[in-house]
Amino acid sequence: MDVDIWAWVGDTQRQLHEAGQTGLAMAIGDVPAQALEGRYSQLDVLAPAIAQQAENMELPWLEFYARYWHLIGRIGDRAQGAVAIADAETLVALARREDVRDCPAAPGAVIALAVAQANTDGPGYAAERLAALDAIGIEPDSLAFSAVAEQYVAALVDAGRVDEAITHAESAVAKLGAAGREASWELGAASARALLAAGRAQDALTALTGAAEFKPDDPVARAHREGVLRALVLATLDQVQESVDALPDLDVVGDHPRDWVEWAHAIRRLAGSAQITNSWQLGRVLKQWVDYFAMMGGYHARVELALVAGDLAVARQSAWQARLLADIAESAAGELRSPGDIAERIAALRAAADGVTPKEAPGPQTELVGYFDAADGFNADPERWVGWLTPLSGQDLEATRRHTTTLGFLGYPARGADIYWTMLVESGDIETADPQDISYLTGLLIEARQDERLEQMAERLPAAQRHLALGRLHRARERWEQAAAEGEAAVNAGAGAEASRLWSTAVQQTGDNAKGARILRDLLDAGNTEPEDVWRMITMATAAEDWETVRAGAAEVGMPLQSTEGPIEEEMGLVRIILPAPDGSQRAIISLRTGPATARLAIPQPPGMDYNAGDLVVFDPQLLEPIPEKAEEQEKFIPPFAAVSMLRPGGYTSWFFDGAAPGEADWTEFNEVLAERGWPMWVYSDENYTVSHPTSGERLRGVFGWIAVPPDVTPVEVDALLDDATERWVHPLAWLDLAKAVDVEVERHERITKEYGL
Repeated sequence: MDVDIWAWVGDTQRQLHEAGQTGLAMAIGDVPAQALEGRYSQLDVLAPAIAQQAENMELPWLEFYARYWHLIGRIGDRAQGAVAIADAETLVALARREDVRDCPAAPGAVIALAVAQANTDGPGYAAERLAALDAIGIEPDSLAFSAVAEQYVAALVDAGRVDEAITHAESAVAKLGAAGREASWELGAASARALLAAGRAQDALTALTGAAEFKPDDPVARAHREGVLRALVLATLDQVQESVDALPDLDVVGDHPRDWVEWAHAIRRLAGSAQITNSWQLGRVLKQWVDYFAMMGGYHARVELALVAGDLAVARQSAWQARLLADIAESAAGELRSPGDIAERIAALRAAADGVTPKEAPGPQTELVGYFDAADGFNADPERWVGWLTPLSGQDLEATRRHTTTLGFLGYPARGADIYWTMLVESGDIETADPQDISYLTGLLIEARQDERLEQMAERLPAAQRHLALGRLHRARERWEQAAAEGEAAVNAGAGAEASRLWSTAVQQTGDNAKGARILRDLLDAGNTEPEDVWRMITMATAAEDWETVRAGAAEVGMPLQSTEGPIEEEMGLVRIILPAPDGSQRAIISLRTGPATARLAIPQPPGMDYNAGDLVVFDPQLLEPIPEKAEEQEKFIPPFAAVSMLRPGGYTSWFFDGAAPGEADWTEFNEVLAERGWPMWVYSDENYTVSHPTSGERLRGVFGWIAVPPDVTPVEVDALLDDATERWVHPLAWLDLAKAVDVEVERHERITKEYGL
C-alpha cells in the first residue's frame, strides 16, 4: 500500500463520520490490523461487509481496499493457496477497472496474486509470477517497490534461477538507496533465502543480519519469521545451539502457517541433536500441518511437509507412518505443475522406511490388547502401538478398535476408516455391529471427510444408528436444518441422549431457542442430563423467555432465585459482557447480572453501536477466564461471559462530552447529579488525555466520555441539565452533538471545541 492510500483512508473516515456512518468509519481503520495481527475471525466477517457496503455506496476505492486486506489476511500468515487464487484474480480485474486503476494501492493486487500462486505451487507458477511482476513497472520511489522486488526474488528462486535472484535483490536494495529509501526487512529476508538456495549459507546469515536494520512491512510477523529463517540458516551451518536458540517454540509458530515449511526443514536438521526431541507429538503436529495445506490448496507446501515428516518418522523408527506420508506426497505431487525431483525424494523415503527395524512389542500378539490397556497414558508412544497392533487390526475386534482410533488420534483417520470399513461394512456385519463400533467408524469417516462413504454405510444401519450417524455428519459440516431433522428422527427412533443433544444444538443454530430448550428439558425431566446440558438449556430458555424452564435449570445447578414466576430480574453482581465492536474487535462492558444467563449493560456506548447501556442481553454462562486462585485477586475479579443475543433493548441514547477536567469536588457533584437521575456515564479518556488552555496554551488534564439517557428523556432535558451542572466550572464542558440536536448555543460549543483543541 502506498502512503497516499492512508491519506485517503483518513479522509474517507472523516467523511463517513460526518455522514453518520460511525461504525463503518471505525471498521475501515482496523481492517489492516486485523489482517496483520491474525484477528481472522473478525476480518472474515468485517472485510466482506465493508466491501459490500462500499459497492452499494459506489465507493470503488473503499471496495478495493477492503477486498485487498481481506485477501492479504488469507494469503499472508494463513498461506492460503489454490483456494484464494480465484479471489486474487478477481482483485486484479477490479484493480484494472477505470474507476480503480488510479488508486495508489492498485499494484498490490498483482503482488497478492503472485503470493497466492507461490502459496499454491511456487515453482509451477514461477514464470507467470515473473511476467506479471515485470509488467507492473514500479520505480524505486514507489512504496510498492520493495514488495514487488521481494516477490520477484522469490519467483526467481522457485524458477531455479538463484544467481539471478541474488543479483536482483542486491540491485533492488541499491536502487532504493539511490532513491533515498530503505529496503524492507522482507526484501532482505528474500535475499537471504536466495543465498541459502545457492548453497551460500554463511552469506545468507550475513544478509539476514544486515536486514535486521530494515523496517518490516509486516511488523507483527517479523520476530517469528526472522527467528525461523535464522534457525534454518544456522542449522545449515551446523551451528546447532545457536539455531536452537533462534528457533521459535512450536506454540508460537503453530499459529503461523506461512512459517511451517521453513520451521520443519530446520527441525529436520536439528532433530538428531540432544536439544531437539523427535517425538510422536512432533509427528502429529506435522501431519496436522500437511492436512491444513491440503484444505488450503498449498500443493507444494503439502509435499514438502509430508517428505520432511516422513524423514523424521523414519528417524523415530515409525515405518508405517513414513510409508503413509510417502503416499500423501505422491498424491499431492500430482497437483504440481513442475514436480522437479519429487519422485526421486518419494522413492528415497520409501526405501528408508523399508530399511527401518521396528522396536520389539512389549509382549506376544495375543496379549497386546491387554498391554495397550495397561500402558501409561502419559508416557506410552501411540506411534509404536499403531505398528504393534497392525497385524491384528482388521482381524481382532478389540485390537481394531484401539488401532484405528489411535490412527485417527495421530492424524490418519482415512487409514483407520479403511480398516474398519473392510471389517464391518464389506464383511456384511454392519447391520448388527456394536453401536460403539459404528460410532468409531462414523467419527473416522467424518474426520477423513469421506462423506459419501458414511452415507453409504448409513443406508445399511438400523434407524436409530442411521439417523444419528447422518446427524453427526450434518453437524460436522454445519448443515443445521438437515442435522436437526436427523437428530429428531434419531430421538424418535430411540437413539438416546446423544441424539437429543445433537437435535437441540442444531435447532439452536437455526434460531429456535425455545425448541432447543424444550428438547433438553425433556432430558432433564428424564434424569439424563450433564451440567453442560443444563446450562445450555438455561441459555436457550432465557433467549426464548421461557422462565419456568430457566428456573428448573437453576434449581438443577443449585443457583438460588428470589422470584418464583415471571421474568427473572435480580441483582447478582457485576459481570463483564463481551460484545462485538463495529471495527471487528470485541468490547468488554461492565454489566449487572440479572439472572442465570442475563445481564443489563451499565456502560454507555457511542452512537453506531448495536447496543447501549440499559440493554438486557443473554450471555453464555460458561466463564471465558478462570477464577483467580489468590483471594485478593478474586475480590477484584469481574467474571467475563460471551454475549449470545439481545433480549430487550433499553432504548438509551448516548451523548458525547469533552473538555478540561474540573476539580474533584465539581466532578463528584457532577457524577452524583447523573446518578440521581439514573443516567449512566462513563469516562473514555485516560490520564494522558490533555487539552489546550485557550489563552496560555498550557496543557490541561482533559476528560471525555458518554452519557446515556433512557428513552423518556428528551435531548432538551439533557442539554439543560448539563448546562446547569457545569455552569460554575472554571473551564466549560462541550457537548457539540447534543447542542446541534437541540439547536441551542451551537456556536458556543463550537468555540469551546476550537479554543481547547478538543
